[in-house]
Amino acid sequence: MKKWHLIIDVDKCMDCNNCFLADKDEFTGNDFPPLSVAQPWSGQRWINIMRKERGQYPLVQVAYLPVPCLHCDDAPCINDSPPGTVYKRDDGLVIIDPVKAKGHREIVETCPYEVIYWNEEAQVPQKCTGCAHLMDEGWKETRCSQVCPTEAIRLVLADDAEISALVASEELRVLRPDLKDKPRVYYKNLQLWDKAFIAGSVVFADTDECGEGAVATVTVGGKKAGEATADNYGDFWVDRLEPDAVCTLTVEAAGYAPFTKEVKLGESLNIGTVPLQKAK
Repeated sequence: MKKWHLIIDVDKCMDCNNCFLADKDEFTGNDFPPLSVAQPWSGQRWINIMRKERGQYPLVQVAYLPVPCLHCDDAPCINDSPPGTVYKRDDGLVIIDPVKAKGHREIVETCPYEVIYWNEEAQVPQKCTGCAHLMDEGWKETRCSQVCPTEAIRLVLADDAEISALVASEELRVLRPDLKDKPRVYYKNLQLWDKAFIAGSVVFADTDECGEGAVATVTVGGKKAGEATADNYGDFWVDRLEPDAVCTLTVEAAGYAPFTKEVKLGESLNIGTVPLQKAK
């Protein structure tokens, strides 16, 4: 059968919070039995947008990461909660039963992604339902995907084979793969959040011109880990590197002596100006 999946493109999210506001509009003050009770006015973000800066001035990138419930196939909230309080539907959506889960505050602590909240007034744990009530009405969009102006959030209703093909073709990844929870929320361009880059600005020392076209190569343990070509400002960004890696950066351009530097990455690094000297 076609199952629920959400695809979020980190590169397209601009932190407009339309998804958060649509979620509030849908669930605040509205009960949707037997799936959920009303979300309180404040204190809960059923889709929380995380923010992160990479690099150092002036070569800086900002990334925004929307995080709803991930509706895991091997969900810790199901495995670690009292039987029947949290369950998975046939379409893949994980639901906290607002009646059976009442009074069970410990359910909040079962989620390693911290996307379950406690409703003090109703005395129930709550989270994103994946707009299950709208799916049951035949909707083809969640409220968050419906309002996203950049199409950073996409709802995909697909069977297992179709989603596997999409994951491969679009290079999709999941948060915290080490947990092996099998989330149904996939991310595109997740390297903007969890990987590191080496950036710099190439200058041809003999002319003091920007080093457009220079090629920056990063190797780790003698193996090529990434490559980038300097733009018309001389700037290069070698991305998708593992944080804390020990790297060798080489910058080359025709007619110039190569520049080589050993780099110990913590997070993303702007190494500053790279002057290339004319070859002798």
